[in-house]
Amino acid sequence: MTNTLLLTNGTVVTPGGILEKGQMFIENGVIQEVGTSISREADQQIDAQGGFVLPGFIDMHIHGAAGADVMDATPEALETMANVLPKEGTTSFLATSMTQSPGAIEAALKNAAAFTTKAGQAHMLGVHLEGPFVSPKRAGAQPIEYICPPDAEQFDAWQRAAEGKIRMVTLAPEEENGMSFIRKLASEGIVASMGHTDATIAQMEEAAGAGAVQATHLYNQMSPFHHREPGAIGGALLVNEISAEVIADFIHSHPKAVEMAYRVKGADRLILITDAMRAKGLEPGEYDLGGQPVHVTKTDARLSDGTLAGSILTMEHAVKNVVRTLGISPLDVAKITSGNAARQLGLAKKGGLIAGNDADVVILDKEWTVMHTICGGVVGYDHNRKV
Repeated sequence: MTNTLLLTNGTVVTPGGILEKGQMFIENGVIQEVGTSISREADQQIDAQGGFVLPGFIDMHIHGAAGADVMDATPEALETMANVLPKEGTTSFLATSMTQSPGAIEAALKNAAAFTTKAGQAHMLGVHLEGPFVSPKRAGAQPIEYICPPDAEQFDAWQRAAEGKIRMVTLAPEEENGMSFIRKLASEGIVASMGHTDATIAQMEEAAGAGAVQATHLYNQMSPFHHREPGAIGGALLVNEISAEVIADFIHSHPKAVEMAYRVKGADRLILITDAMRAKGLEPGEYDLGGQPVHVTKTDARLSDGTLAGSILTMEHAVKNVVRTLGISPLDVAKITSGNAARQLGLAKKGGLIAGNDADVVILDKEWTVMHTICGGVVGYDHNRKV
């Protein structure tokens, strides 16, 4: 059975430029044509009303939402996340674990391995293993009692439990076995991302040479920049091979710090993430992250000692922040919310609105509010119907 959708009257942001009054024809989950004079008939039509049409957002770093957390290790948790994320424009995500006992991590990985995305849901691309291979000096909200040096044998066991779905690992390169573990990840096509790290800039450079290609939530839980030792932050900013995640809630990092990252790294090496926890989309109150109590306000989530414990950020809000405060262009928004993440993960059919790519699309009004989200050619969110 053929399923077709025609999108009209959009400001369509493509890798080659912006099409005013642009159109897009989608068939069976694939973009068939992008242009300004498409005359095909379709089963369904959406008038973008002049709004921005971008590739669906890809969130490489998200722990939970709407009361669910990846570490719950239940089908219902991933189902909840996949259902609610299209509301913020997200069409794909990495289910992000955190430092816990080996058994708890294994349970979460087995659960992710068994999960299958349904039509209209955000696509779970795989797993981002954040911890336990991080620095105890930069633990943040990662439970310190379970932190350990990179362990190739343990990782292989977890990858078997995940049935090969671990696509990205956050680690501290300066820890014992760190560099050899990065080489292993790179050889297996897994994104090695440096985070929760006390590395020097020399160690960051060495890690990039070994195959590390990313920095996890730039600025947060990293050795700080100093003019005599630029540290992990300096390395993340200055090493060209490293793309940097940023939590653009302007709580985890000052707007000027985010602007500096944008100006130094450029739009091709910056990646917006949420690092959201289960309270995203819910009322303020008491929640948990990795078994630790978390107090959530209308703006942030913190442990009892005041440490930030993930965020309650949406991708939509992150985009509004960087556009309104930093003046980032629609072309660059498409890169930092989708194109760069797709490149990092080797997703040739995602991250750009061109013929032949997956029909993962977000339509936003001129105020950058999400109006429609299309996941694999199926409408996953409609602001009129609240699908």
